[in-house]
Amino acid sequence: QVQFVESGGGSVQPGESLRLSCTASGFTLDNYAIGWLRQAPGKEREGISCISARDGNIHYADSVKGRFTASRDDAKKTVYLQMNSLKPEDTAVYYCGRFMGTSCSATYYHTRAYDYWGQGTQVTVSS
Repeated sequence: QVQFVESGGGSVQPGESLRLSCTASGFTLDNYAIGWLRQAPGKEREGISCISARDGNIHYADSVKGRFTASRDDAKKTVYLQMNSLKPEDTAVYYCGRFMGTSCSATYYHTRAYDYWGQGTQVTVSS
């Protein structure tokens, strides 16, 4: 079955960095775009980045653009999210999800664009 396992979360201070990993199984990764979503306390889950299959086109939400970088290694069945210059407002549970298509579209920000996601990894940014 389709599974995702996220890792790499933790507690950091503002300005520091983290690298999240998402390992996929149960399907052919290079047939799908993969998104990163997050859910902050008291807020809805939202997509913050989406990386397309094959052409590598990447979308970023304005809130993370210029600080976060998504990448993928289909041979390792792993997708990454490099997060730099972290801010307290980045505190959330981070998920990777399977976008319902090969290429990301403008709908990547919404959970309905995904059919599977993992259990998430907690990121806490606090001084």
